[in-house]
Formats: sequence, C-alpha cells, structure tokens
Amino acid sequence: MSLPRMRPARRATRVGPAQQPPIRPRRPRARRAARTGALAAVLLAACLAPLLPASPAAADDGANAVVDGSARFEVISPTVIRMEYAGDGHFEDRPTFNAVNRNHAPVAYTSTVTADGYREIRTAAVDLRYRRGSGPFGADNVTAQLTVAGQSVTVHPYAGAATAGGCAFGALCEGEAAQLTAGVTVGTDHAGFTGTGFAAGFEQTGASVTATVGSVPAAGTYSLAVRYANAAGSDGQTTQRTLTATVNGAAVGTLTLPPTGSWDTWKTAALSLPLTAGADTVKISRGAGDNGRVNIDSFALLQPGAAYPGPGTAPGGNSQLGGWYRGLDNPATLPVALHPGVLSRAGWYLLDDSRTPVQNPDGTIGQRPTTAGQPYQDGYFFGYGHDYKQALTDLSAVTGPTALLPQWAYGVWYSRYYAYTDADYRNTLLPAFRANHVPLDALVIDTDYKSPSTWDGWNWNTGLFPDPTGFMNWTKTQGLKVALNIHAAIGGNDPKFAAANATAGGLAQSGGNYVFDWSNPQQAKAYFDLHSSFEQQGVREWWLDWCCDASQVSAPDITPDAWINQLYKQHDDARGVRGFAFSRMGASYQNYGGTYPAGPWAEHRNTLQFTGDTPATWDMLAYEAQFTPDEAAIGMSNVSDDIGSFHGGHLADDLYARWVQLGTFQPVDRLHSDHGDRLPWNYGAAANASASRFLQLREALVPYTYSLARQAYDTGVPVVRPLYLDYPESDAAYTNAGEYLYGDDVLVRPVTTSGTSATSSVWIPPGTWTDYFTNTAYTGPATVQITDDLSTMPVLIRGGGILATRTDQVDNAAQRPLDQVTLDIGAGANGSFSLYEDAGDTNAFTTGQSARTAVTYDNAAATVRIAAAQGSYPGQATSRRWTVHLRNLATAPASVTVDGRTLTQGTDWTYSSTARQLTVNTASLPTGSVHTIVSRPAA
Repeated sequence: MSLPRMRPARRATRVGPAQQPPIRPRRPRARRAARTGALAAVLLAACLAPLLPASPAAADDGANAVVDGSARFEVISPTVIRMEYAGDGHFEDRPTFNAVNRNHAPVAYTSTVTADGYREIRTAAVDLRYRRGSGPFGADNVTAQLTVAGQSVTVHPYAGAATAGGCAFGALCEGEAAQLTAGVTVGTDHAGFTGTGFAAGFEQTGASVTATVGSVPAAGTYSLAVRYANAAGSDGQTTQRTLTATVNGAAVGTLTLPPTGSWDTWKTAALSLPLTAGADTVKISRGAGDNGRVNIDSFALLQPGAAYPGPGTAPGGNSQLGGWYRGLDNPATLPVALHPGVLSRAGWYLLDDSRTPVQNPDGTIGQRPTTAGQPYQDGYFFGYGHDYKQALTDLSAVTGPTALLPQWAYGVWYSRYYAYTDADYRNTLLPAFRANHVPLDALVIDTDYKSPSTWDGWNWNTGLFPDPTGFMNWTKTQGLKVALNIHAAIGGNDPKFAAANATAGGLAQSGGNYVFDWSNPQQAKAYFDLHSSFEQQGVREWWLDWCCDASQVSAPDITPDAWINQLYKQHDDARGVRGFAFSRMGASYQNYGGTYPAGPWAEHRNTLQFTGDTPATWDMLAYEAQFTPDEAAIGMSNVSDDIGSFHGGHLADDLYARWVQLGTFQPVDRLHSDHGDRLPWNYGAAANASASRFLQLREALVPYTYSLARQAYDTGVPVVRPLYLDYPESDAAYTNAGEYLYGDDVLVRPVTTSGTSATSSVWIPPGTWTDYFTNTAYTGPATVQITDDLSTMPVLIRGGGILATRTDQVDNAAQRPLDQVTLDIGAGANGSFSLYEDAGDTNAFTTGQSARTAVTYDNAAATVRIAAAQGSYPGQATSRRWTVHLRNLATAPASVTVDGRTLTQGTDWTYSSTARQLTVNTASLPTGSVHTIVSRPAA
C-alpha cells in the first residue's frame, strides 16, 4: 500500500471520450494482408457456417481509445482498461476467442501527458500511467492507482504477471504453465516441484516448452536458468542430457543437464543467450542432436549471476480469491490448487489475451498475425478495488454473457452409470419417481445405450432399446428432457463410420478407434453429423463425458475443451434450442498436458461444467460446497457436481441426505453415480423423507433459480456467490468458505459433518436473518452454532430478502404455467426481487420475448407491492395466485388487505405467534396489473 503521490504538472490534456488522442491518428485496425500469413482456420468454416452466429462487428474505438506510439489504451469501463502494445504499430480490433465484445459504450476519462513524460489515463476508478516511448509494458514503466478498502494504492500490473502466455523477466516461469508440444505433459508423480506440477516427456524430437517472457529491460546478453530433474530415463540410462534453447525462433545454444541423482532431486543449469528489449519468446526443446528425457520444473530469464527466483504468485499478489479447476476426478488432496480468476483481495487483475486466436466474421478463428519479431502485448487491466461484482460485470462485458441455461436445466436431473432398458425407464424408474412424488426434469442416459461399442458407438443398442423412436416419444409425453453420454471417437466397425470418414475427408486412427480434429471444418461437420439421428428422435442435450479421447483441436493456442464446448452451444442454437455444452471445462489434459492456451475465459458463456467423477467422502461434499462459489472468479455460474458423488455404491444415510441438501442449493441439481444408489427410496425412512423433501424444494425453487440465472446473464454475477461479493470489508466473509449466498438474499451453509443431527458454525452477515426451516431469527455480524437433524439445514433469508418459489407441486418445471407463486420475505428491512420468466428453451429471450415482475417490500409500511409484469412471451400466465410468508414479524396484524380489500382472518390470512410468521393467500390476480398486500398493525 502506498500513499497518494504528488503529481507533476500535466500538459496536452484531453477530457472525455469524444476527444481524439493527441499523439497521432491511429492506423487501420486490420493488419496488412501480407502480414496475416496463413490463418489457421480453427473451426467451422463454410460447411458449418449455419452453426455459428455472426461475430461482433469490429469496434469503432475512436471514442474510447488513446494511441501513444506503439501503445494503445482502450477504456472499456471505469474499472477496465485494455492495454495493447504493438511494436510494429498495428493494433488488433477483431474479436478474439476470449474478448468477443469490441463494442463498448463511451466512458468518461481524461488522457494527459505529464511533464515527466508519462501518458496518464484517468477514469473515475483508475489512474493508469505509462512512460512514453519506453517499449513494451513492464514492471518499471506502467503503474495504476486505485482505491482498495478505502485506501489509495499504486500497483504495477506487469510486475510478475503472466504476459503473452508466459511470465516476467526475473520471475519464475512454471514449466507446467508453458505451452507444451510433441508429447510433453504435466507430471505430478515426483516430489519437490513448485507450482502445480512439472513438464515431463521430452521423449521425441520436437518435444518442447515455450513461453513469452515480458519486461526484458533492454537488448543484451542474459541468463536462461532451468530447474530440472535427470535420473534414469525411459532408455534406462543415467547420463548427462541436453536440450536446445531458442529465442524468437532462432536457436541460441545447448542446455547441458547433468544427472540429479533421482527424479525427486532438482538442480539448476544455465545458458547465456541474447534477448531483445520487451517480450521474448523462449523455447526449450529436444532437438535432433539432443537426448532429452528430463523433467523441467521451471525456468527464468535473469541478469547474469542473479539468484534463481522463488515461486511466483498470481497477478494481484498472493491474495487470490477463488479460481477454477477442470474437474474434481479423484483428486490426490483437497483442496485442489485452483488456477486464478480475476478476483483478488488486492483489488486488481491483469488478463492476458496476447496469444488468444482472433475470431473472423465468418465464424472461423485464426492465429494472431505474426509481428515480424516485434513485441506484442494485449492485456486487460481490471482495477475494481473491492467491488468484486463490478469485476465480474466487467469480465462479462469483455468476454460475453454467462450462458442462460434452459429453464428445465435448473430442475432435477437423474443419471446413473447402469445398463437401464427401455422397460426399466418406463415400468420401474419413472413410476417410482411419480409414486414418491419426486420431480424429474432431465434424464441423462449413460454410456451403455450405445452400439456397437458401449463407449464410443453412435447407434442405439437395440438389445436395451428395441424401439428408440418409441422410447423418445414416450419421454416427451412425460415431460422429460433427455441427454445422452458421448465420447469423442468412433470405431471402424460402427455403421456410421463410413459416412463420417467420407465427410471428414479421412479420420486419424488412435488406439483402435478413429478421432476428430475439430480444427478441421470437415471433421467438425462429420462429428456433429453423428448427433443428427438422435436429435431427430428428440434427444435434447449431449454430455461430453470426457474431452477428448484423442480427438483434438490442432490449431495452436486454443484449448480443446473450450473450443468444443463453444461448438456444442452453437450447434444447439442453430437447431432452434437454447445451446450449451455439458462437459468439463478449461483445459485438456491429453492434448495440452494441463496447460491452458486460451484460459477459462470463454467457458461461462458456453458451458455447464461437469465437475467429474468424484469420490464418496465427506471431504468431497464439503469441498463441493466451496468449489462452486470459488468459480465465481472466472464468471462461472453453471456448475454441476455428481450429487451423491460418482463413486460409492450405497452411501451412509446421513451422507446421502446431506449431499441432496447441497444439490438443492446449487446451480444444477444432478443425481449421478457409478451403479450406485442415489434415489431417496433407496435409503432409510429419515434419509428418504429428507431427500424427497429437498428434491421437491429444488423443483419449487426453479422460478427463483431461473431469475438468478438471468441476473448472471445480465450482470456476470453467478447464481451461487461467495460471501465477499456482498461483504467485501468483513474479514469473516473471506474465512467461512463452507457457506455462500444463493442470490443476494439467501444464505446457505451445507451440512458437511456426519450424524443424524449435526451442528454447523455459521457466520451471520450484518442485519437480521431468518432460518427458512425453523423461523429462528439471528442478528449479525455474528458467528452462531445451528443444529439440524436430517430434515433441515442452515438456510437463512436476509431481512428484506424475497425468496420466490412455486406453490403447486409439479412433476417437472414445464408441467403447468407458473400461476401459483409463494414469496418468503424476511421482515426487518426493505427489499426487492425481480421474477424473470420466458418460454424456457429457445433464444427468443434475446430479442425481448420475456417478462419480469418486480416485487418490493416496504418494511415500515408492512407492504408487499407486486408490479405489473413487464414484457411478454408465448405461454405466459395471465393470472396468478400469490402466497406471502412474512417471516420474523413480531406481532399479529390487525388486518390484511389486498388491493384495498380486507381479507378474512383464518381463511385468507393467518398469523403464528410461535413461528412469528404471517401467511397471506390471495385469489388469482391478473399479472398485467399492480397489486399491493398491506399488513396493518394493531392500534
């Protein structure tokens, strides 16, 4: 933290976005054709053009951009500034795979040149300074001043921050975070490494790690230092080994790596090499004359004689908040080491987009044009202080909106890795759901339905499903949405192989199957053609169980998971349903060895994250409660765990019941297992009753959850929220990771300890909060102990908070129009909520076909106001019955009126002095009119 500095006198001041920068007219945005090279057409070209929405038009950034020599600054919001350095003077205006939005509204700012030679960009929140003519952005020539927790601080965005896919001069470059090629993967099977792993597998010529290292102070000779291990390799030999170092495409020398004694012993070796000022791309590879077979933990570019640096920290210092992880498949330890998102208690983040492919107007993507050896940087400085919600809104503005899943996806899902038959579903499973009054919206059919291979076949197994069309027609009559498990390969004996191979122009073989390169437009089309016959029968969604079974995206700098997930969304959108991918996200272990060329920044707009095959432990249950709010840091709202876990056959009753409780208050509630019991009636009476009750509650919560999902689409703030989003200056909001907010008004603390009765430590935020199940009131800030048997869990409504649920019990969300709604309102403060509705499974909402009903509570007047619905959509309810539970109301009212009409006590309204709750039931009221419910106090 630093004190506000005295500023030197300024000159050449320009105020406001309408002014042109005082340096020079900016050059045309598109790079010269001679410099574009061969764009890697990474995805669907003309043959898949119908699947791709038009890319955003190139922005006219004149209002928001300031060009200063080779540097350009674009003010996106008061808290986000794009910082672009192009050594050749040509800037990039096309959208990238990450930064899809180039059209930003004008923002008030000033651009000045100070007497001491700095370009200074000032917004209402950030003061960014760059030393003019000093070359690429680095630790010593860029600062930003912002307010964090009421204090003015100055930060250095490029000090130790990742730049252009690598790291900074003088800092540690982790081997596992570099770009890995030709069989190099991330290893974790030896001790003593830094970071999250090491680069392993230099077994063939061309195997390499590559990173661009920024902030090189000046052209000259420096030291490349490498931390490595070299023991008996796959050749059985322990010997001195070599690798080749390349800088900016030119080989500069050989690294000599003596034996280290064991694979758990790490040493450093160094090589002198020439560097240019700014950013240099360094590759360490196994050349034709090298014998490789080493592990590289990390490397660094240093001043000659400098000590090897220690492990670095994420941008924003060591105060990372949350983060992301591809999947929780049987982790060795918990918690897992999260990769950082944009949120940091330090109040800022630098998102590097320098290597991310561009998106072309035809929907293809391509590599960034070469810069002829000139440095290039493209970063987004987020300077949000402790306004974390603003950071997420800014992230959405740059990278696109969070996916609004179809309404049914926020209901109840069931999936089991088990060879169910058509008759099992029709005659046993669904009748059991109905008999036990447990709702079901989505039926996920696991891999056994496939033929000729149960893993990667693309046909129905008629031994299990004799009449697939008839089966799918039956699911429609039951209101079920069906998703099928798939794997991204096809056998040569599959009846659909010949057509797929012909469309693809020839598929590559891997491990006895044939796999796809989704970079190739014909192969991508062949892959999606395999889905068509199922979709024509009514299959709604696809569960890409594992990306990628050796299928790949061969184009550089794009992550296979992220790209195929985007393709799935586009594929669904093109066939007229609301698109999303149901898959792991963020990276592909097989194809990129755990590195993340494009990062996780596109996933929130495309993906429902499948968190993988988790173990059946209390530790995993507890971690899942923390993991979903952690991923707010990348704007991820739609996260889906295997509720009950994947592994484990029959769980302990308490573990099963508590896991179902967690799922009730998660973005998606999906029961799943490996041949295990995950249905309420598989368990004892108490667990059965609890699980059934919570699954019914989950279905009732769909209107509320769907409204929160629309908020996420509009604002970038996810359904499940870490406490610090709302209480950034309360230390307890950072230390109570086991609880979270479901929207702003509902506090959830899942029970994660064993026993038919369990006591949970719950931090109560400021204000009054009322327990949803017991009506016990708490006043915060305070930490309290709440004890719950299997029938309840800590769920609290904020004073003034409004929880909207469906009143009538239904089999699925689409069974009947939403014409009965219950409002649970915490007394003690004012509050508001917007109930969002649309047709549920189309993209018509993007063109205005939706409705919002504003509900407000005036505490002083004890009045609930239900506004007229704004907007319309097909199937909208024209009238609605309302039930109001006014909780924590100290005394009974003298009377209750609805729209001025006095209601009858005991029939239309009741008051429980024990529960301190008023309940009001209205008649069916038109949704197009305003309604008021007034509780008049006794004289």
